Amino acid sequence: MTDKHITKTEILNNVYTADDHEQLMDAYKAWADEYDTDLVDRFGYVAHITSAKALDQALGGRHDAAILDAGSGTGLVGEELAKLGYRTMDALDYSQDMLDQAQAKGIYRALLQADMTRPLPLDDNTYDAVVCTGTFTYGHITGDAFAELIRVTRPGGVIVFTVREGAYEEYGYREKMLELETRGAWELVSFYDTPYQIEEGNTCKMCTYRVPDAHR
Repeated sequence: MTDKHITKTEILNNVYTADDHEQLMDAYKAWADEYDTDLVDRFGYVAHITSAKALDQALGGRHDAAILDAGSGTGLVGEELAKLGYRTMDALDYSQDMLDQAQAKGIYRALLQADMTRPLPLDDNTYDAVVCTGTFTYGHITGDAFAELIRVTRPGGVIVFTVREGAYEEYGYREKMLELETRGAWELVSFYDTPYQIEEGNTCKMCTYRVPDAHR
């Protein structure tokens, strides 16, 4: 259980200033039990709701789509997608403690513990859509992971993800996104600023891309 006297700043610093994956996983392990309550109620996190709506719009309400929730955490995005009628969802996260919380929600077809900084243990063209919320941010993964999300998405499929404000430029996400566009690896569908954590007063980029049929 997280210490109730730990401040918002201390909790977030543990996550966003981790020096390596081991420290990051330790931070999430300590936070897993109260992650949903802290993130939504204390920090006013809303990106999971916006992400689910963006993916639903991109899919045109095609509820039979196979979806990968990459960097799923405890399954907040999956819960919102389930409310919208989606049933074929797999969760992927590096933290087994977070996946245990996601599994308890009973909304995922499968759960996979994997490191998004490395090639994913998934076949090419596995999913109709990928959603990745809260992962492209400080202290987590670089834009190199975009290529793997594209690889596991079927031609014509969509990828919806958030990029935390500040990190968008500082971590080179913008440069990598544009590079992949120039190469024709994906096509921009929509891109806009949206609230991330209301209580913290920060925003994120909500990005939707489509994998072109001619890409492969």
